[in-house]
Amino acid sequence: MADASWTRSGQTASFTDQYLLSAFGAVLVVLLFFAPELVNPGLLFIIGMTLIQSVFALSWNLLFGYTGLASFGHAGFYAIGAYFTGASLRYGFPLPFVVTLLVAGILGALVAYGIGIVALKRLTGIFLAVLTVALTEALGKIIGFTPALGEQDGLGNIPRPIINLGVTSLDLTHSNAYYRFLLIACLLIIGGLWWVIHSRLGRTFRAIREDADRARFIGIDVARYRVISFMISGGTAALAGALSAPWTRIVTLDQVNWLASTQPMLNSLLGGFTSFWGPVVGSVVFTSINYWTRNYPGLAEMLVGGVLVVIILVAPTGVLGILGKLRARLLKGGRA
Repeated sequence: MADASWTRSGQTASFTDQYLLSAFGAVLVVLLFFAPELVNPGLLFIIGMTLIQSVFALSWNLLFGYTGLASFGHAGFYAIGAYFTGASLRYGFPLPFVVTLLVAGILGALVAYGIGIVALKRLTGIFLAVLTVALTEALGKIIGFTPALGEQDGLGNIPRPIINLGVTSLDLTHSNAYYRFLLIACLLIIGGLWWVIHSRLGRTFRAIREDADRARFIGIDVARYRVISFMISGGTAALAGALSAPWTRIVTLDQVNWLASTQPMLNSLLGGFTSFWGPVVGSVVFTSINYWTRNYPGLAEMLVGGVLVVIILVAPTGVLGILGKLRARLLKGGRA
């Protein structure tokens, strides 16, 4: 009887948590949608970049947290999307903006396929990570010697698009309008990644992460599914870059170097790479620290470093892991 009571109470708590999280998510989306009326333009820009960084971090964590692959040069895919979209808008390519975004994502996925089909059959772990760094640095050198992409100065003066809807058009040239488009696009991408993670494909990725040899034994084509994961991750990172180009209106080589690739890694580790929402929480925490310490040079790096050390020592599962432990202790204390 006691066990049944505990089971019922646990199920009730689980349902309550789901309702609370759903309600919190709905309120948050509404607040984000009306953010242009609630905050100043500077803070709105930061919120938009946080959305983009959240998608970027989720793309990296699909590889590391769910498939067990490490990429230290993920900024290369981000740069592919950013430079393609920036050049398309800057030079007036005859492509609708939504098609431009799709092409950017496909380009990222195709490059990831080219790398994966060659590398993932032979390399994993640190060797794959180093290879991705080398390829990203090579991409940076190519861009740096391409006049059409701005060389060392970057690609600036990127116009925001106007989407033609036939009888009418959607003018995204104003920052508020493009922000709402950005919000909807990021929510759709996050929803797509959520579906992938919780589908049969996502379960296959997790099986490979847990034990690749056992996955092979039960008939899973490990190399094939690793390439698929790499393609989804690279395409999503390219989409994040594609969305960022009209938002920032400039693309530079700073978005290609290996330091830019550490951002999604830090966000995922900070929030918790074992949870789907961990990279999003990490992006918010990282942005918040940078924002509140913007008047104190160097303090943000010290705080982020200190928080990461604490998390690694106390809760390797990140901020969400710490919150989960606190919740478990509170529930245990309440039941006692």
